[in-house]
Amino acid sequence: MGTSSGVKTYEVRTYGCQMNVHDSERLSGLLEDAGYVRASRDVDPDLLVFNTCAVRENADNRLYGTLGHLRPAKQHNPDMQIAVGGCLAQKDRGEIVRRAPWVDVVFGTHNLGSLPTLLERARHNREAEVEILESLETFPSTLPARRESTYSGWVSISVGCNNTCTFCIVPSLRGKEKDRRPGEVLSEVQALVSEGVLEVTLLGQNVNAYGVEFGDRYAFGKLLRSCGEIEGLERVRFTSPHPRDFTDDVIEAMAETPNVCPQLHMPLQSGSDRILKSMRRSYRSERYLNILSKVREAMPDAAITTDIIVGFPGETEEDFQATLDVVRRARFSSAFTFQYSRREGTPAAEMDGQPPKEVVQERYERLVALQNEISWELNTELVGRDVELLVAEGEGRKNAETRRMSGRARDGRLVHFTPVGDLVEGEVRPGDIVHTTVTRAAPHHLIADGEILAHRRTVAGDHWERGQRPKTSGVGLGLPSFGAPATESTSEQGCAC
Repeated sequence: MGTSSGVKTYEVRTYGCQMNVHDSERLSGLLEDAGYVRASRDVDPDLLVFNTCAVRENADNRLYGTLGHLRPAKQHNPDMQIAVGGCLAQKDRGEIVRRAPWVDVVFGTHNLGSLPTLLERARHNREAEVEILESLETFPSTLPARRESTYSGWVSISVGCNNTCTFCIVPSLRGKEKDRRPGEVLSEVQALVSEGVLEVTLLGQNVNAYGVEFGDRYAFGKLLRSCGEIEGLERVRFTSPHPRDFTDDVIEAMAETPNVCPQLHMPLQSGSDRILKSMRRSYRSERYLNILSKVREAMPDAAITTDIIVGFPGETEEDFQATLDVVRRARFSSAFTFQYSRREGTPAAEMDGQPPKEVVQERYERLVALQNEISWELNTELVGRDVELLVAEGEGRKNAETRRMSGRARDGRLVHFTPVGDLVEGEVRPGDIVHTTVTRAAPHHLIADGEILAHRRTVAGDHWERGQRPKTSGVGLGLPSFGAPATESTSEQGCAC
């Protein structure tokens, strides 16, 4: 436990969406500023933090099961601390300590910054500290962050959600939408680029509703264009937009801003207009498909992905067939498909007509089979095409045995490639850029087994090679203006709707 110098070690385990992943980067930054050191893989940490999700029921079971397995370790070492935060903590509050009294700290989605103080208080008082706030204490961007990637970074532009989808528990856990000012967002993007990061993903529970709090309905399109002015920023992505708020100016900004990637992840949830109404989704299937048509007209090579729920209360075979029909017409590159999970506290939890589990499973399998067929067809069309890849870390489970590496194309597709050919001095590293040719397709990835056509070493790759991860200081309130920000020096080191 700990280190030879007596410094306390920590580990953060993350469940859930991209927002949770980014929150964990903030938690790591806070802990390191408080003097903790990240535990190596072969060392039991002095502090174990769980950043939880509450979107599906198995998240509860998974957390409480894990906490149960930790009880002997806590009994063996009472000085070890366990903290639980995130959406499930916001939902279950004191129930966590009741069911697992060996937990030291419980904190919610609105007070990430309180973690170091709560840990110290629990250590001093020798009792559990539970602090759950009902509204945001401070915007997460004001907190430091230890970034996990040298080449790709998350930037939150808003938190919370103003929608009232009947299946979703997120608004009650994350609160109403709060927008950051454009100047603040752009300053954080610039800080990451100054650290060598090549790609940023703009995050929001409903990312394209951005600007509602300060009264500018065109704010998101403007933000995308402003990101295009930041020198050194090669790729911009965003997730997740809501069809209700998807406007033509955003499509124009995507198409006209060179570093905005030709990729769109936009949740459909159901292809049945009757079910969409029951879900309180404020669009219908034709409106959704019309948006996709406009996106493809502006960006013919755009890869479009989605989320779909199977087995929502009241879903009939006719409703499910409507979903299959929209999937056929939409031609998604891929889809995240889920079986409906009842969540207490949501309107859908009280609805009648939940289809039998075996019916939901059979529909789910049919949907997955259809989507895999479409994904494979679309990927096959890319065989023989040259692609630019941002080399990634940990994206290929079989890379060690196949001697391949993996990277993401500009449209977000995963490509496993052979790192031989026209290489500049040294080996290919995560964070570098390579150009290669697709030789084979599968439903969920592409293969490029030919020689690399070009290889560019990057600062991000240099940092990866040295084991240096970006650590950004908290970004304070910015001005409500657009345009590329001044360079900011930095210290060394979702839940889709």
